[in-house]
Amino acid sequence: MSFSLPQVVTQENALQIQQEGVSDLAKLKNIDCSSLKEFDSTVLTVLLSWQKMLQAEGQSISVEHAPEKLKVLAGVYGVSALLGL
Repeated sequence: MSFSLPQVVTQENALQIQQEGVSDLAKLKNIDCSSLKEFDSTVLTVLLSWQKMLQAEGQSISVEHAPEKLKVLAGVYGVSALLGL
C-alpha cells in the first residue's frame, strides 16, 4: 500500500495533497513519486510534514522512485537524510 504523488505538486495544490495524505497515514509509509513531473520546493514541505506525523508514531516514510530533481532539491535544502533520498 502506498501513496502516489500526482504529476504536479506546487504551491497551488500542496495543501490539498498534504491533507489527502493525512487522511490515510498508513499509505504514507511508502510514497511513490514515479508520476511526479512538475514540482517545486513545496513538495519538500509536504513530504517533511508527513515524515513529522509518522515520526510522532514511531514510523517513517519511504520515498520511492524520486526524480533526480527532487533529490537535488532535497540536497540543496539539507533534508535528504530526513527523507531518505
